[in-house]
Amino acid sequence: MNKITDDILYKVSKPARYIGGEFNSYNKDINKVDIRYAFCFPDVYEVGMSHLGTKILYHVLNEREDTFCERVFAPWPDMEKLMRENNIEIYGLESKDSIRNFDFLGFTLQYEMSYTNILNILDLGKIPIRASQRGEEYPIVMCGGPCAYNPEPLYDIADFFVIGEGEEIINEILDVFKLYKGKSKKEFLKAVSKIEGIYVPSFYEVSYNEDGTIKKFEPIYKDIPKKIKKRIITNLDDSIYPDKLIVPYIEIVHDRIMLETFRGCTRGCRFCQAGMIYRPVREKTTSKLIKQTEELINKTGYEEVSLTSLSICDYSDIENLVASMIMKYKDKNVGISLPSLRIDSFSVDLIKEIQKVRKTGLTFAPEAGSQKMRNVINKGVSEEDLIRSVKSAFESGWSTIKLYFMIGLPYETIDDVIGIADLANKVCDEYFKIPKNIRNKGLKVTVSTSIFVPKPFTPFQWAAQDKRESIKEKINAIKDNINKKFVTYNWHDSLVSNLEAIFARGDRRLCDVLITAFKKGAKFDGWSEYFNYEIWEEAFKECNVDGDFYTYRERNYEEILPWDFIDIGVKKEFLINENEKAKNASLTPDCRLGCANCGININFREGKCFEGAIFNKIH
Repeated sequence: MNKITDDILYKVSKPARYIGGEFNSYNKDINKVDIRYAFCFPDVYEVGMSHLGTKILYHVLNEREDTFCERVFAPWPDMEKLMRENNIEIYGLESKDSIRNFDFLGFTLQYEMSYTNILNILDLGKIPIRASQRGEEYPIVMCGGPCAYNPEPLYDIADFFVIGEGEEIINEILDVFKLYKGKSKKEFLKAVSKIEGIYVPSFYEVSYNEDGTIKKFEPIYKDIPKKIKKRIITNLDDSIYPDKLIVPYIEIVHDRIMLETFRGCTRGCRFCQAGMIYRPVREKTTSKLIKQTEELINKTGYEEVSLTSLSICDYSDIENLVASMIMKYKDKNVGISLPSLRIDSFSVDLIKEIQKVRKTGLTFAPEAGSQKMRNVINKGVSEEDLIRSVKSAFESGWSTIKLYFMIGLPYETIDDVIGIADLANKVCDEYFKIPKNIRNKGLKVTVSTSIFVPKPFTPFQWAAQDKRESIKEKINAIKDNINKKFVTYNWHDSLVSNLEAIFARGDRRLCDVLITAFKKGAKFDGWSEYFNYEIWEEAFKECNVDGDFYTYRERNYEEILPWDFIDIGVKKEFLINENEKAKNASLTPDCRLGCANCGININFREGKCFEGAIFNKIH
């Protein structure tokens, strides 16, 4: 057991990050379990503890009597410094044992800028970073999550990857492990590679053309699948969901009950990776959600429930769900919150229901400033939708509005970007059209722009990223045209987005760059105070890898992409067609209005798209 003394904890910020023992956390006798699993979130405690997938899998694994799952988070630099000085290895929060004592280290890949933290966690556990250099005595390292849909930049870090949703497959993996415990790691990997959704990178070879593109990607064994098919949970009502949540000692990013209403999205936004990889839509029934809410409130004491999904107002029974929850919990002062709202699905009546218990902010995501660009990205909303929504909000007493946009989108001009400022200014104008005796005082409009990053399995996966000089010009154009009196403008760093884009669409050659940058000191790259682009420039140069090859180069449709061996169910032909429609600013209707033939089909027996049925059912 590590010696985590009070002397050390007194010297670090937020020591509660490192002590464990929170309400509803598990505590098992390690001598009475067969498998020890460390669920590793490669970011600070407050971020990791807010992640819903962490909560679900922690619960699923600990429901097994033969398994003890513990949590591991990236220590903040002040704690890491003291750990290294005192020879303290990184540990599971529950037992305080070094991660070297575990059978599995499972990393969730939520953000490309957390990759160096994965390496740092391994290094703090005195575990070799490269899978090819880890002997039999070290834990098996597995990775999953949205970034695993392009696993190649981490090909020599993880022993294997899980492609898709993890609630079912994790049990299959552990069942195979029990059968092969005591045998070689390679024998286990051979066996586990037969499970649908598992990718073992060491069982595949890649060759390259002279221009740097991929020539061939193929398995080195005949009995290894050429295509890895993603795993999906077909029935969310029947899938395991925590009946209790850990209640942290300190405030976390999302310090409330997170209730998953459905997975998937029918909207078809062309920039959105989640909207493609999480297809098809699968809903929980309203009765199931109300039952889960009651269990979680009783076992946590939280006074706020956040209804989560990719597009919450698309839940087919949203008004009944919200009204039922408000009615049930209004006397207990339990608030209901919704994440950012689509403009076209905004319902003032719905939000008014929520306000009966607790005031919430209003956040809208128009994504683009001009109608042309909203059509390019297939957002399917208009300026009139936004103005109508904010007018209703202002008339109902709101005076604080947040608007989210992207810049650097494919086929975007400077005039399209100035449209962001114009739209924000029109929102302000709408406020002053409301009679003074009706509107609330203190208008505040916040506009935030993020830089578009092309992602795998989207119609824009072939697009070049906008160059930094162009991004700077566009940011300045918004600043110059926005109403500075009433609008606050926030924007992101283009260097971070540039690196994110490199790793989002990178291949195996980036693994050396990643390791080199880490050895030079890169970590917490998603945090502005620790991001150092000069380190990365040196790493690319030393490894003779051109970052621009992955960012500013438009791909052709014939090129073999690093993630082409993964089958998400959405046809490549569909993505190509959507990219061509984007060039003409042509819309594809929501799946609920008619099937777009994307290829998703999980109801094989009836031969119907699952999405077509889900929105016709009555709760």
